[in-house]
Amino acid sequence: MQYRTMPKSDEKLSVLGYGCMRLPSKGRGGSSLISPIDTEEAVKQIKYAIDNGVNYLDTAYPYHRGLSESFLGDHILKDGYREKVYIA
Repeated sequence: MQYRTMPKSDEKLSVLGYGCMRLPSKGRGGSSLISPIDTEEAVKQIKYAIDNGVNYLDTAYPYHRGLSESFLGDHILKDGYREKVYIA
């Protein structure tokens, strides 16, 4: 994984980030605008990315109709994963 050092903080962020706008969804053809997050698949994907060096996650309230941020808090940022990532 490649990283860039932030000039003001010296934090090293992965060049590749994980965007949480289009997490895997279930039902209705998998559209993230309509369907709920496929929790099992999304957890596997995000933890795999973190375990392999991605340390930058991008989320926002509107993603997945307001569920993206709470999904990260409830399912990803436990068991030491919060200390491994930076969140935008």
